[in-house]
Amino acid sequence: MDNRIAYASTEAYIAQFPPHVQEILNTLRQVIREAAPEATEKISYQMPTFFLHQNLVHFAGYKSHIGFYPGASGIAAFQPELAAYKGAKGSVQFPLDKPLPYELIARIVRYRVAQNIETAAAKAKKKK
Repeated sequence: MDNRIAYASTEAYIAQFPPHVQEILNTLRQVIREAAPEATEKISYQMPTFFLHQNLVHFAGYKSHIGFYPGASGIAAFQPELAAYKGAKGSVQFPLDKPLPYELIARIVRYRVAQNIETAAAKAKKKK
């Protein structure tokens, strides 16, 4: 991934990868879409991002892994299931040589959807 390139779309971002990685990224994108059908897509931080009231999740392709970025709360809530993977406070790395845990990813996305809706509702209530 070249961070200096400004990608116009998720399609343009995914197109830069070899076909087998494109397939994984497209499947991941579809899993996220199905788990968050009301979210919109954009490029943020030079990577594909799903947005629902605020950033929901990001994902990115790398040489040997797929980065998934559900934020610190998304990682913390699923820590036992993510313990087998390398990661940081708000991210996890899924190795390209192993199948991605799509069912787990979908549950994390649905968790983040609920969080974002709750946060937006609380903000709207405060404004009244």
